[in-house]
Amino acid sequence: MDARLAHFELPDALNATMPPERREIRRDHVRMMVLDRLTGQTTHARFYELERFLRAGDLLVLNSSRTIPAILYGAWERGGIELQKRVELRLARRVDEESWDVLPVVTGGSRSVAPGDTFRIKPSLVATAAECVGEGFCSPLLVRIVFSCSGTELMDQIYALGEPIRYEYIKQPWELDYYQTVYASTPGSVEMPSAGRAFSWELLFKLQRRGVQIAYVELHTGLSYWLEEGGHPAPEVNYEKYVVPAEAVEQIRETRKLGGRVVAVGTTVVRALESAVGEDGVLLEGAGWTNLFIDRTRPLRVTDGLITGFHEPEASHLDMLSAFIDPELLGEAYQEAIAQGYLWHEFGDMNLIL
Repeated sequence: MDARLAHFELPDALNATMPPERREIRRDHVRMMVLDRLTGQTTHARFYELERFLRAGDLLVLNSSRTIPAILYGAWERGGIELQKRVELRLARRVDEESWDVLPVVTGGSRSVAPGDTFRIKPSLVATAAECVGEGFCSPLLVRIVFSCSGTELMDQIYALGEPIRYEYIKQPWELDYYQTVYASTPGSVEMPSAGRAFSWELLFKLQRRGVQIAYVELHTGLSYWLEEGGHPAPEVNYEKYVVPAEAVEQIRETRKLGGRVVAVGTTVVRALESAVGEDGVLLEGAGWTNLFIDRTRPLRVTDGLITGFHEPEASHLDMLSAFIDPELLGEAYQEAIAQGYLWHEFGDMNLIL
């Protein structure tokens, strides 16, 4: 990571600890810093003023993935012997209809989970640790588990028993609805694709009436923080599942042909789109797993602009932002955002880079 971005001091007061709605602010009325990617010039606005900065013919690409309550609790057992009464299981990524990779948060003693160990979440739901073979993205930091039910039944159990993931800057639990975008449709993200949180249906309809187009892709977010030294997972082990449908590909091609800009709503959208680019540089319909790492050394093939939140020091998202704008300009803009009192994280303010 560029040294100009790796280290900056973020005051605790700028960690958004509650949804804007609980601060008596509409979700589309959070603040927005608009950043010119060529000059670094900043403009300060509110998110509902987005139409000021977009043009008829531009295309917004949204991530339709829906956040699930990805924390489960269960008793950890080995050979019928209880090792710990209550272990937190953080779902990291769905492998198939009955299997997930998870991060067990265990305390004291051995932290190693062995194949065959079980986690009794409820009498109706048991998870068994399994060998991780054959998928090509096994991680030494995660444990693969197989649940005692699958498909819709399993997802119903997760929704009934789970809690949303929240990190140390969130001081109290908030209901799952606060971790959803208004347009999310397909369950699968363990953390909210938060760049789209500030959109309301009213704002989306208003933009469409002004000639801004909307397209949808899907990327189910994994864990961004794994409790390991350094905190963040290495890009090569951070696999996430994505879908770029034919309709979105056609909308992007038409936008480019007519001279419009493709604006990704979130780093997840950038990752999905750039993962679907073929060797010849052409965007293709596609689906699969991606561990693509994007920084300033890799040219962007699809996206012209980005709507995102503000990212913490040393987060890999900052590397991706450096693909849009020179790190020095980005660093100066972040210092300005701190001086201006912008709020960070999923319940915070927004940054438009164009």
